[in-house]
Order: sequence, then structure tokens, then C-alpha cells
Amino acid sequence: MDNAEALALFDRRVRREARPDGPGCRVERAGNVVRQTGPAEAWNGVLWTGLTAATADRAIEEQVRHFTALGREFEWKLYEHDEPHDLGDRLRAAGFAAGPREALMVAETARIAATAAPPPDGVELVPVTDAAGVDLMVDVHDRAFGTDGSHLRQRLLRQLAERPGAVVAVVAVAAGRPVSSARMETVPGTGFAGLWGGGTVPEWRGRGLYRALVAHRARIAAARGFPWLQVDASDDSRPVLGRLGFAVLSTTTPYDYRPDATTG
Repeated sequence: MDNAEALALFDRRVRREARPDGPGCRVERAGNVVRQTGPAEAWNGVLWTGLTAATADRAIEEQVRHFTALGREFEWKLYEHDEPHDLGDRLRAAGFAAGPREALMVAETARIAATAAPPPDGVELVPVTDAAGVDLMVDVHDRAFGTDGSHLRQRLLRQLAERPGAVVAVVAVAAGRPVSSARMETVPGTGFAGLWGGGTVPEWRGRGLYRALVAHRARIAAARGFPWLQVDASDDSRPVLGRLGFAVLSTTTPYDYRPDATTG
């Protein structure tokens, strides 16, 4: 399968035919828009659109009304190949704020699973299965990214309680302290396992932990029968993933809408 075929498959299975990715979430098809609506701690947003220059502005207004009525902040996940070509400009004009652009990267699971990428000596990869493990993971998140992981904590706790098979979370522990963490989310029927949240605390970067966590999750995905891995890669992780064998299919930019930020 070439990159164009892989992108078409991703667009169809993961975006257009999306399934809910967490407890309490529902995927709705409103005209030419596919969106997910869920609890406040879940991901709320627009997954796919089939818009034109004539229909885009009205669709944007409809999604703002929908999520605002529920009191939800939400994300419009825009890909560079989405139409119309000026959709990003239209979103900004409607009050959305653009986040950092990331690369949509995909690889064959079997190829990555065969990668010899063990963790450094003295580091143990510990599966996250309970609240104590979630606390370790959120501790890494806060130190690695410098952001508040409270929503991540709530989401993981609910996933582990209600849909434990849908998320694989792992923490790298050295000398009793969590130093890196990552998770993988799987939705049966898509063929794609999504790798998310890979982060390492500053003093442990550059020692191969990111590669080890990618390979670890790939082996689990292979065992579960997912032929493809998908990552939204930052500028920092893109070169590492490229060396492992991931290919860039497109780019994606999050456009965030916060009702309080736009209404004052």
C-alpha cells in the first residue's frame, strides 16, 4: 500500500467512519460533518468534514452552536488535505485558535514491532492498570509537557474502569521514579492503533525511552491484530519516528474553540 492509499484508508476508517473513543462518548454525523461529543474530560470535536466553499461557514456556525450549548470546549481537527483550502482561515475568523501543526505519520505495525528498542539499563516498563499507575503517568505528563494533566487523569481513570481494553498505558520507572510514559488507543474495526502522549522528563531525554515505548506499544498492537500504527508527531518526535520507519501522510492542526475566550 502506498502513502496515498494509506491516507485514503485512514480518512475512511478513522475519520469518516469514526467510532467513539471513550466512555460516555458518541459519534454523530451532522450533514457533511463527523464529530464526537462526550463528557468534559473526553475529547470533543470535529473529526472529518466533506465541505465546500459554499457550505463551510454554515457548518462552522452549527458546530459552535452545538458544543457551546453543551458548555464544551472543542477541537476542529483540520488536515492539510481537507477542503476547502481556506478552511483554517475560516475557523480563525469564527473565533478558533490554531495550535501547533503536527505530522500525520503511519507505519506498518509488524515492522515497528520487530524493532529492537529495549529501555535503557535500570528502567522498567510498568503497565498502567489502576489509579496509582494513572498518578504516575500524569506526574510524567506534567513534568514533560509543563501542562495540567487533570483532564488526562479523569479520562484515563474512566477508560480503565469502563473500557480497559481500549487503552494501553505504560510508565517507564527508574530508581522508583516515573521518567517517561505513553499510551495507545485502539478501536476495533479501524485497523489503526493510535499512539498518544509519549513524553519524557527533561533529565531523561535522549536515552532511547521514546523509541522503547513506541516499540513496546507496537508489539501489543501486533498481538491484537492492528496492522497500522498512527501518530500525530511533533517536530521533536517526527525525526525519531521517521528513522523507525513511519511515513508522513499529511499534517494536522488543532483548531480550538473555547466559548469563554470568545464571549468574554
